[in-house]
Amino acid sequence: LQSEDITRMDWPAYSPDLNPIEHVCDMLGRRIAARQPPPTCLPELRRALLDEWCNIPQDQIDNLILSMPRRCKACIASFGRHTPY
Repeated sequence: LQSEDITRMDWPAYSPDLNPIEHVCDMLGRRIAARQPPPTCLPELRRALLDEWCNIPQDQIDNLILSMPRRCKACIASFGRHTPY
């Protein structure tokens, strides 16, 4: 990462609430749950997941990534306890 000039963030080894992909998966799950009619078999679910994945607005992903330093600071300030995130 250093050789590519990518800034590295420190965070706890196991902290799913701070993992951006967990929040993206939550967005995806909510979008699937809102589908009418819902997927009724594995191929329908697979297609729905791909469709919804492609339809998550990039700005939502960008905002989530940009919020990570703030989320980490909140976690540190709360000594690892509950945060608004």
